[in-house]
Amino acid sequence: MTKKPLRSQAWFGGSSKDAIMHRSWMKNQGLTADSFDGRPVIGICNTWSELTPCNAHLRGLADRVKRGVLEAGGLPLEFPTMSLGESNLRPTAMLYRNLASMDVEESIRGNPVDGVVLLVGCDKTTPALVMGAASCDLPTIVLSGGPMLNGRVRGEAVGSGTSIWRYSEDVKAGRMTLADFMGAESGMSRSAGSCNTMGTASTMASMVEALGIALPENAALPAVDARRFALAQVTGRRIVDMVKDDMRLSSLLVPAAFRNAIRVNGAIGGSTNAVLHLIAIVGRIGVELGLDDWDEFGRGVPTIVDLQPSGRFLMEEFCYAGGVPVVMRALAEHGLLERDAPSVTGRTAWENVAEAENFGPEVIRSFTDPLTPEGGIAVLRGNLAPNGAVIKPSAATPALMQHRGRAVVFDTIGEYKRRILDPDLDIDADSVMVLRNCGPRGYPGMAEVGNMGLPPKLLAQGVTDMVRISDARMSGTAYGTVVLHVAPEAAAGGPLALVREGDMIELDVAGRRLVLDVSEDELAIRRAAWVPATPAPSGYESLYVRHVLQADQGADFDFLLGCRGAAVPLNSH
Repeated sequence: MTKKPLRSQAWFGGSSKDAIMHRSWMKNQGLTADSFDGRPVIGICNTWSELTPCNAHLRGLADRVKRGVLEAGGLPLEFPTMSLGESNLRPTAMLYRNLASMDVEESIRGNPVDGVVLLVGCDKTTPALVMGAASCDLPTIVLSGGPMLNGRVRGEAVGSGTSIWRYSEDVKAGRMTLADFMGAESGMSRSAGSCNTMGTASTMASMVEALGIALPENAALPAVDARRFALAQVTGRRIVDMVKDDMRLSSLLVPAAFRNAIRVNGAIGGSTNAVLHLIAIVGRIGVELGLDDWDEFGRGVPTIVDLQPSGRFLMEEFCYAGGVPVVMRALAEHGLLERDAPSVTGRTAWENVAEAENFGPEVIRSFTDPLTPEGGIAVLRGNLAPNGAVIKPSAATPALMQHRGRAVVFDTIGEYKRRILDPDLDIDADSVMVLRNCGPRGYPGMAEVGNMGLPPKLLAQGVTDMVRISDARMSGTAYGTVVLHVAPEAAAGGPLALVREGDMIELDVAGRRLVLDVSEDELAIRRAAWVPATPAPSGYESLYVRHVLQADQGADFDFLLGCRGAAVPLNSH
């Protein structure tokens, strides 16, 4: 069989003027002549940035990846890409996920690389880089930066994000002093790494492992654990072999891999954001998988991982218990894992996890004693969400999963912030809080504001949860009976735009229903009077608003769907 020529040789191979120019320029970095003798060129796509705290340690990981690439006979070349940190980037990192994916796609396609290692951390960097790489379809492997060590505050293990929401509500309710809240700050994030809860960063690290595009144990090893650096080195070795075998993303991101990821998400109590991101990746690679598949394949999967925000523990304990391999083995033993799904190891999903052992049965529970019998993501439909909405049952209050209440409507997040503190706000524990104009177009980027904090006057009465409905997202670290991603969104003329204060809304999670109790005739009258908001006037936000798809389609840009491949026209100097 004739060996396929390396893509990088179109730049560096031969004695043409172009080849000599390419090699000569690269040699200004001290590279030797034999660096271009036909060895695989591995691009290390790094989202390192000191403005992205979760990714600020990735420079060190990149060095270990390089060591592995060199050991396997490849040439590692690191390149930067836009870094997205949800903790600092305003208005929301999600606004720039698609932009970062374009950066990644064009950087890969336009440069002389044969394979790519994606270094990711904070939650939007993982889907952005996978989306961009999927559009090129070269041999690709993902390495996550890993979670932080457990936070420690006043002797208590503290989860990033999740504890912030809880402490904030406690302050409003008078259960915690502001001084104690401020004092907790320095104990929350005490090492490098991403959120130590099963937030979106840890969820997406678990998703790439479940998809088979990262090595086993990728998700849970702490950022500062020596084994994370060893994994980086092995990842560098492995990508060289993947290039030699021409193991492309399209050969790994097959339907069975996505079905496995959906089930793993249910078992770990993963973030609702994973729905948006996996649907977007599917749109790039060309697999048929939609919102309803999340409900079909996630239904019947118990949440067995007892982690915040759904449960008690943190990612450090999840690592010590055995991590994602233990979860996948448990799913396989109950007929919920497609065992033959491929992976970057060259082995099947089952072969990767067949020997996994559970060293923490309190953290990774049995199917007979799950955290939540019915985990996963529930997809709701009805006249309020004709194209779907989602809720995370494992993070919700069971008593509110079937509820009927009076709508209290907030047109914008600004209005919510103004009104929610008003002691005269007409709201009670049975009310349904509705926030709109915060979807992909309405609050460009679909910010994490859907988990609206409860009114202080109800918190003071001991109310801890209420039904909340929004076209926004919420942080994967958050919790509560929160319905999200309502599609179509209000800014696109969806029914959420037509809800009025006092309307009755019915939520029935078991029946997968979300219904606005208003007649179709009345809704038609309201629809005729609806006036759309003014679009963003200029710049990237204008591009975003004009081309972003709705939440049920992954909120990608319409012009980015499909795999465009890695071919690039030859240039001439």
